[in-house]
Amino acid sequence: MAKKDRKVQRVEKIYSYRGYTLEELRKMDIITLSSILPSRIRRKINRGFRNSEKKLLKRMKEKNNVRTHLRDMIILPSMVGRTVKIHNGKEFISVEIQPDMIGHYLGEFALTRKEVKHGSAGLGATRSSKFIPLK
Repeated sequence: MAKKDRKVQRVEKIYSYRGYTLEELRKMDIITLSSILPSRIRRKINRGFRNSEKKLLKRMKEKNNVRTHLRDMIILPSMVGRTVKIHNGKEFISVEIQPDMIGHYLGEFALTRKEVKHGSAGLGATRSSKFIPLK
């Protein structure tokens, strides 16, 4: 009976990226943010965003569902909570940006290759591959 009386308390996990909460990351300017990101991404930010990347950031502030071909765009804290449709070469894949995605590229979440699923042997298959054991 003692087990029924106990209530399970669920602790909400507070997201942090290298010791900073999501709100602190959103308040940071781009130079301070780049100092805590990995080196490859830091170099790209220090070089400056291209015009197409600036345009994407502006569109993402205005509306939620944005389509893009920019697979090499870095996910910033200002993008968290938005939905982006990323082109994978054939179609646009809808991705909702989570806090864990900060510092990654958009293209990492829209795979360009399908997973291979093999079926049974076809008509032109060899005799050995057609063999199906009874037990």
